[in-house]
Amino acid sequence: MRICHTSDWHLGHLLRGQKRDAEFAAFLDWLIATLRQERVEALLIAGDLFDGTTPSHRAQELYYRFLAQVSGTGCRHVVAIGGNHDSPSLLEAPKTLLAALNVRVIGASGDDPADEVVVLKDPTGRPEMIVCAVPYLRDRDIRLAEAGESGADKDRKWLEGIFAHYAAVIDLARARRDDLGGTTPVVAMGHLFVAGGRVREGDGVRELYVGSLARVPVDLFPEDVDYVALGHLHQAQKVGPSESRRYSGAPLPLGFSEAGVTKSLCLVDLAPGQRPRVQLVPVPTFQKMARLQGDRTSLLDQLQAHISTNESIWIELLYTGSEPIGDLRDQLNQRAERSQAVILALRDARLTASLALGADEEGTHLEALTPDEVFLRCLELRRIPDEERPSLIAAHDEILAALLHDDPSSRG
Repeated sequence: MRICHTSDWHLGHLLRGQKRDAEFAAFLDWLIATLRQERVEALLIAGDLFDGTTPSHRAQELYYRFLAQVSGTGCRHVVAIGGNHDSPSLLEAPKTLLAALNVRVIGASGDDPADEVVVLKDPTGRPEMIVCAVPYLRDRDIRLAEAGESGADKDRKWLEGIFAHYAAVIDLARARRDDLGGTTPVVAMGHLFVAGGRVREGDGVRELYVGSLARVPVDLFPEDVDYVALGHLHQAQKVGPSESRRYSGAPLPLGFSEAGVTKSLCLVDLAPGQRPRVQLVPVPTFQKMARLQGDRTSLLDQLQAHISTNESIWIELLYTGSEPIGDLRDQLNQRAERSQAVILALRDARLTASLALGADEEGTHLEALTPDEVFLRCLELRRIPDEERPSLIAAHDEILAALLHDDPSSRG
């Protein structure tokens, strides 16, 4: 059984206000070709298909067009779970219709864990894989709030609820495997933050999971689960020592911090009694991006070098010079005019107290900063000694994590 594991498409995502429909369309066309070329039999999409709960008509069109094309590739099954950015009701509305196309969608957790155990069968009707398709678990799905409980109690109950839910689903999958003779591979899907996972500044995850409170241990997944297909973290990576517990990562860069980073998806070969064989397939770059930094002369020179290539490129600029930024924005825009270089942002590294409280003269607003960035700049402004900063940062991280944990809808 050959499966393709992908996640975090974030269809409809805007980058600094720039629409990315052409990129998403190119990626999905490439994925269709890859499914066909690699002879994939099952596609697993581990959450965050859309970037928000009310995706645009164009984003939905791309999604449904893709699902309609999958069967023509030879891929017999699609299993998709909801992520924290997805609307469970939107994903599940066409559930019955999609099931006729061998597309199973589990948008949210229900009352019966058995609904999250999906048995995939070959064309003769023989079971060939069991999928524990656990969607993003919201706080209300796994924990009853009680008056007077502390933050530590909430965290403990939340973690216990996660473990209990996965244990129930995996136990049902084990029982089904035993009924089928004990050799059918079991795959678990999840959309959550596993401890040890890496995040990148500006990727939309770190600022919402700054501490360890919202992370679950990798031993959530027992060893007899053959492969774990994870979503939520945007970097492709394994978690823990095993090669078979993996985040596929987002297929497109979701911020300029990922400019130049090779994206990928996972191809996994499963066979009864054998360890999974995992290979990463690089995703092409569909829109070139660059983050440039330097003083006035350096930025103008770097921009000119990109313009000279005559390639379409989106650029974020960070001014690090000591002189006032002045008319630099106008100079850069004039140079980029009538070229294929598009300047999406210009940031001034010399931030002041007015920036931390609102906006600077270049129009950079507080909402453009992460909580980490604001706090670190406050430390700088108050000239806090280096030796005092680690304890303050740790306290800030714990408080912010507790606040976000109280409001699950705000998680990344």
